[in-house]
Amino acid sequence: MMVQLSVEQEAQLSQLAGETGRSADELAREAVERYIAEEARFRAAVQAGLDDADCGNFVSTSEVWAAVERELQV
Repeated sequence: MMVQLSVEQEAQLSQLAGETGRSADELAREAVERYIAEEARFRAAVQAGLDDADCGNFVSTSEVWAAVERELQV
């Protein structure tokens, strides 16, 4: 598989590789691995929310705003 990066992205990747003593390929593979793991986590969380909604488990709007206001007061 080939991935086309912009000139700027390639420069940034090369700079990071030089700074870390790792290859650009290694850094790119690691970035893809992180993205795949994060995407899987996000999709699982969305599915859990949809499953809860299907079961009728909802939080009211007033409860959501109350939680937001509590967080903002910290």
